[in-house]
Amino acid sequence: MEIFLTLAEELHFGRTAERVGVSQSRVSQTVARLERRIGAKLFDRTSRQVTPTPIGEQLRDDLGPAWRGVEDAVARAMAAGRGITGSLRIGFSGAFTGHLLHSITEVFARSYPDVDVQIRQVQISDPYGPLRAGDVELQVTEPPVAEPDLTLGPVLVSQPRVLLMSSSHPFARRETVGVEDLAEATLLTVAGNVPAHWLDHHFPRQTPSGRPIPHGQAMTHWEDALSLVLAGKGVTPVAAAGAHYYSRPGLVFKPLDGAPRIDYAFVWPTGHETARLRAFVRAAMDRIRELGGPARAVGVGGPPPPPVGHTAGAPRGGGPVARAPGVSAGGVPAGRAARARREGVPDGAVPVTLAPAGARGVAHGAAQLL
Repeated sequence: MEIFLTLAEELHFGRTAERVGVSQSRVSQTVARLERRIGAKLFDRTSRQVTPTPIGEQLRDDLGPAWRGVEDAVARAMAAGRGITGSLRIGFSGAFTGHLLHSITEVFARSYPDVDVQIRQVQISDPYGPLRAGDVELQVTEPPVAEPDLTLGPVLVSQPRVLLMSSSHPFARRETVGVEDLAEATLLTVAGNVPAHWLDHHFPRQTPSGRPIPHGQAMTHWEDALSLVLAGKGVTPVAAAGAHYYSRPGLVFKPLDGAPRIDYAFVWPTGHETARLRAFVRAAMDRIRELGGPARAVGVGGPPPPPVGHTAGAPRGGGPVARAPGVSAGGVPAGRAARARREGVPDGAVPVTLAPAGARGVAHGAAQLL
């Protein structure tokens, strides 16, 4: 059942074998046995694609809810046996990551109903303060993280980096802006208890060719950035999906050619991994894989990135504590997730680039949990 449903979602024998943890020949043999038992083809296979037949689609739709029920029941029994209960406080930066975390929490609650998940937004001026103070136990934030007391885990979301500007800015008339063009603009930066290596990564002081980038006023909240950009005081890099949540008349964004994508990864205090934390991160990454990976996690199960030239917004801000909602139907159909995986990375995407320490942290944290 698991192999069939996974193949119906992935529509690829190799990826199915990798997810289930068996050989590709085992997947083929299992499907062939199931087709003989049913007496009909379940998939049409060519050298280029795998598609379910009408009978295969019906079987997928009939079996899916029952299989999820079996998985949830087993997960609940395991959670009870391991004593995974209590509360889990999670911080985030980026409204769209908060939206995604709430969606993940709904799925998580089906397997761990005795864990009370609370989600809150973290201010940009003190990105690690709540973690160190114990106000949150787990956080989703932008790498790089080179703090010896913090562990950087797997990437949850990866977004194209764009440039937020006023509609009256000279750049607004261009189709795209390159990183070398930043030497001709004033870049807003961040003030507060923010590590220097993080600032240098996201708010560089020079272009790749060495041209100086003028820095303007430093902000402590992303709401300040919106006001400063509208007033023509400067520009700032943001994640493309932020525009969905921070739209304002007079704000536009442009693809920032040559810039690395903005990643949002799990971070937690080193040596303080709890069973609740590990279970949530595993559930989250399972969900991200279902959505097609970090590059497609926002847009499939969350808000779609707006088109170029649309009203733009910033990826972070401050807000009150919000208790995660209860269980509700919020899953993405298997066919829809599979179609998303067959689509390309959004226009304007560039390869992910992390600082060496951050890259090591991702691998180390993921290995610990996954």
